[in-house]
Amino acid sequence: MGLLTDRVAIITGASKGIGRVMSQLFAREGAKVVCAARSDALVRETVALIQSAGGQAIAMVCDASVEDGARAIVDTGVRAFGRVDTLVNNAGDGGPTKPVQDYTVDDWFYTVNSCLTSAYLCSRFAVPAMMSAGRGAIVNIASMAGRRGLAYRVGYCSAKAGQIGMTYGLALELGRHNITVNAIAPGAVAGDRIDRVIKGQAEVRGVDVERMRESFVERSPLRRMSTPDDISSLAAFLCSDLARNISGQCIPVTAGEPAS
Repeated sequence: MGLLTDRVAIITGASKGIGRVMSQLFAREGAKVVCAARSDALVRETVALIQSAGGQAIAMVCDASVEDGARAIVDTGVRAFGRVDTLVNNAGDGGPTKPVQDYTVDDWFYTVNSCLTSAYLCSRFAVPAMMSAGRGAIVNIASMAGRRGLAYRVGYCSAKAGQIGMTYGLALELGRHNITVNAIAPGAVAGDRIDRVIKGQAEVRGVDVERMRESFVERSPLRRMSTPDDISSLAAFLCSDLARNISGQCIPVTAGEPAS
């Protein structure tokens, strides 16, 4: 028996990075996984990796930040596997690194919609399916940027703070339906995204890229970045019966760096 045996899990942003690693882990732990993303080729590659390892997964290519896309993700899961009882809101683009006076309305809505609106919409459509299933677990992949901020990233900080607030509110609302809602707040996570963030921060601050990278690592007591595996293993725990009495929490994964 795996940690997530008999679960049917939707994971958004499943085309690469944390989403791909998490989809593979959930499948190894026994879940049937709906891998959702906007990138057709990449999300199908994620599904192929799961199936080649003996897991069960399907791909859903859509935009989770619009109603039709989010609804279709849930409907596809129910049709394919009979129910949906697990949702990880991982989708989201970090948006640009710019001073606020240069941060356009288009920048703002793109970033907020990709991170926060997608999480709201997927939760909105998944909750009735979870109620029908008699249980549910929602995990929002937020960010420490939503707790302590990050200069030149106003849209991203706002969207991630919104995800954390949504986590607290939905936990109170949905507890009576046996649905837990938690957030994970990663610090710097090794991969392409943090490389882009570091490059952008270095450019806007006028400092060397490698020095900026060092600054991200030096502030953590463990002197390392987190990895997609670190985030994925916590998400799997929070979606399992081991965490059935944990709800309304925002858990930092920061290689030991204080949360505030």
